[in-house]
Amino acid sequence: MRTEGDHIKINEWLLPLSWLYGIGVKFRNWLFDVGLLKSRAYDIPIIAVGNITIGGSGKTPHVEYLINLLHDKMKVAVLSRGYKRKSKGYQLADEHTEMQEIGDEPFQMKTKFDDIYIAVDKKRCEGIDRLITDEKTKDVDVILLDDAFQHRYVKPGINILLIDYHRLIIYDKLLPAGRLRESEAGKARADIVIITKCPHDLKPMEYRVLTKALNLFPYQGLYFTTFEYKDMKRIFGEETRSLKELGSNEHVLLITGIASPQQLQEDLEAYSKNITPLTFGDHHEFKDRDIEQINEEFSRMPSPKVIITTEKDAARLQSAKGLSSEVMDNIYALPVGVKFMLGKEEDFNKKITSYVRKNSRNSILVKNKDEHKPEDRHRTGDRPRTISFRDN
Repeated sequence: MRTEGDHIKINEWLLPLSWLYGIGVKFRNWLFDVGLLKSRAYDIPIIAVGNITIGGSGKTPHVEYLINLLHDKMKVAVLSRGYKRKSKGYQLADEHTEMQEIGDEPFQMKTKFDDIYIAVDKKRCEGIDRLITDEKTKDVDVILLDDAFQHRYVKPGINILLIDYHRLIIYDKLLPAGRLRESEAGKARADIVIITKCPHDLKPMEYRVLTKALNLFPYQGLYFTTFEYKDMKRIFGEETRSLKELGSNEHVLLITGIASPQQLQEDLEAYSKNITPLTFGDHHEFKDRDIEQINEEFSRMPSPKVIITTEKDAARLQSAKGLSSEVMDNIYALPVGVKFMLGKEEDFNKKITSYVRKNSRNSILVKNKDEHKPEDRHRTGDRPRTISFRDN
């Protein structure tokens, strides 16, 4: 039976190093809290999505959920640091941008949403400045910051903290003994907390236990989401397949280069009992020996057979060389979405859209004109007039 926190492993012999690491993180947060390091606020709605655990907590599917919610109503930009990209500085993606220039996750989002801006910049403040002032992107209405919960130089209007159901922060330890980037106390900065990757059959009692265990403040909204899988899409072709089409005797080679592949494998076991996992590190760059391993592993499998991988891995595999024709004919990417549980989807959507509309730049400019007050667009530090979800 799957339980919350069941994927946590603590290296207890590293706990002394975790204590030292914790001192450094606590001191850095203190510098921001007292204003010695400045958090910068903007007059444009900014929503940050992140976690305090290294590894996958479902950030990309949740950012894509926000994109789907907003991009038909306003101009959306996503700003990421572009982890493991080959380029430097600020990069704005266009139809000619390659995956290596912006990273696999931004490339995935750009491929799926051609009507939004996708930009990468390790220095988020500089990236935001470019988005709101450059001629190409200055019509942006809302900026989504991907993986930015620890990036405190930006003060978002809504800070969304994602917590993996299988890696609850209340059971984890700081790096390097555990996988926490900062202590559990850091969750106090979140306006919204989402427990992700929940089992579909989560019991009412479990919701209550988790809610009590997290011990959130009254201003913090708590939500639960689960993965929702869509039709598989062939990477080198146009064909699609439903997971329901997998026969009970069909063999599946599951290729993953993500931080937490366990949940995906467990979910696929409901469709096929013949799953062979081929697991690589998070954001893995496929080398010649990896491609050879994939080719050999798939050729040994009995028919009928298929290869399933994630959308993030598909972006890297598409540019890899040496895949056999058999592999290319049978490899599919599995899109992953999120579904809100307990009927809370409408409530979450309303909070997000209400915040963005109330704090749009048009609304602010009209208000300032009516009040005949000059505006300093980019104030720094903790200030009482910061656009904030807590104030709305």
